[in-house]
Amino acid sequence: MKKIRWGVLSTARIGVEKVIPAMQAGKFCAVTAIASRNLETARKAAKKLRIPKAYGSYEELLADGEIDAVYNPLPNHLHVPWSIKCLRAGKHVLCEKPIGLSSQEAAELLEEAKRHPRLKIMEAFMYRVHPQWQLARKLVSEGKIGELRTIQSFFSYHNVNPANIRNMAKFGGGGLMDIGCYCISQSRFIFGAEPQRVLGIVDYDPAFKTDRLASAILEFRGGTATFTCSTQLAPYQRVNIFGTEGRVEIEIPFNAPPDRPCKLWHHGGGKTKEHRLRVCNQYTVQGDLFSRAVLEDGEVPTPLKDAAANMRVIESVVQSGKRGVWVAV
Repeated sequence: MKKIRWGVLSTARIGVEKVIPAMQAGKFCAVTAIASRNLETARKAAKKLRIPKAYGSYEELLADGEIDAVYNPLPNHLHVPWSIKCLRAGKHVLCEKPIGLSSQEAAELLEEAKRHPRLKIMEAFMYRVHPQWQLARKLVSEGKIGELRTIQSFFSYHNVNPANIRNMAKFGGGGLMDIGCYCISQSRFIFGAEPQRVLGIVDYDPAFKTDRLASAILEFRGGTATFTCSTQLAPYQRVNIFGTEGRVEIEIPFNAPPDRPCKLWHHGGGKTKEHRLRVCNQYTVQGDLFSRAVLEDGEVPTPLKDAAANMRVIESVVQSGKRGVWVAV
């Protein structure tokens, strides 16, 4: 069975600890190279993860003709520049979320992707491919909660480390870019549409200058979505999807555990049905689905235009928070 040969840009923690091991367990993924700006760092990561090749620069990895696709977990401000370089080097690209720092950057990446129609590129919103989200969307689309009216989501953690890149504004830090993007993405995913306007309240850390607490209302044609995200609250995540006749509740919506079943509750008709989803690693599923799209020249699970649309909503929430008014998306 043929596998896609993957290269990884950087030894970022999410890659080394989560994504790479998960992709190595996939049927269609072979992680064959990793690069760092420091060769010794790359070699250590390669040895630990049993990756055959280590490079001391990203350019060297892109010049490797034996690499088919690149996973890009670089800091947010480097997502678009290096994804463009990957495309120009003839590599398929799986880029971490958020796709960039702005909708303008996302548009630039879209334009570059159009120049390379044979290459696949996708934003790595791994949660969407997890069976719990596929089931949630199915229950809603089949009318199992009646007519969809509103979605509530919450996502938070506590991180006040000034050395952490999530607390560095110039590198695209802050809650909206790191975790609020999930709340926005899943609302668009479940509604199957784009919000028409948004109203946001955003609080900034006085030292970091990053958003530490953000709440927003997204107005869709058929209802609303509300969310709160924070980088300085007790860790928690939950999503509730409400319809006229029922509700779907997802226990661990975004950081789905890879070692035990996820739980989803369908409330309706005076009864509650608990769904225990099969154990899986959403990063493995994501890597295999992307790799199959390359092997079969099919569509990736989430088109790049979806990433650009999500970026526009994030920007609109930020603008609304600054102006104190509803902002059209």
